[in-house]
Amino acid sequence: MKIHVNREKCQGHNRCYALAPELIDVDDLGSAFEIGDGQVPAELEDKAQLVADNCPEYAIELSD
Repeated sequence: MKIHVNREKCQGHNRCYALAPELIDVDDLGSAFEIGDGQVPAELEDKAQLVADNCPEYAIELSD
């Protein structure tokens, strides 16, 4: 699974970062971005889904 943050949709609520700092980081302006290439370790797939489900702007995209 891969996680991707659509930075055009991100409004800087940072719920994703609060829920999964292992997968998401934020820049100096508060916009989120995926760490590394966005590859999600198997043990964090449930957390990635939680992050996507909790984004009020639907800026988190998951792919297989």
